[in-house]
Amino acid sequence: MSDTGDITVRVLGPDDWADFKSVRLEALGDSPEAFSATHDEEAAFDEPTWRARLERSPRFLASRDGTVVGTASLGVHESDDDFHDSGEIFGLWVTPRARGTGVATALAAAAAKQAQRDGRSHIVYWVSTDNGRAVAFASGLGFRPTDSRRPMRGSHHRGEEEIAMILALGEDRGMMARID
Repeated sequence: MSDTGDITVRVLGPDDWADFKSVRLEALGDSPEAFSATHDEEAAFDEPTWRARLERSPRFLASRDGTVVGTASLGVHESDDDFHDSGEIFGLWVTPRARGTGVATALAAAAAKQAQRDGRSHIVYWVSTDNGRAVAFASGLGFRPTDSRRPMRGSHHRGEEEIAMILALGEDRGMMARID
């Protein structure tokens, strides 16, 4: 668990499946354009599916004063590029009322710390090329754009593209070093 000011970030375990389901469905309902899955698809998942997701990769939950204000997940960056030993942030979402208050930064920092503990040298964050706010956020933390692009997943993202942004987790970690 980490605490950034009045923001607390914790890693969820399989027994936290209902908390994760709640925030994930809230995210999908609030920002459907930001995700490849849909609210209806994931609302149909049963308890074992939610538990399996929490066992597959670390999921983080951010709270302020006991109220959930955001979530993020950390996976393994699966690619044959130069960053094959990297972690990957995905599913980052902050409630509208908490945007711009440091929640996304706290979630990204928690994911970066976990990736570093897991022995990862870098962390990758895929961002829609049309999402200027997300690109600016990642850049502000020290993430740098790469040449890697891919079509956004999901039928509601036809023609949209994502860019991989990367952050070194070693000695030269850009602005993320100030978050520690």
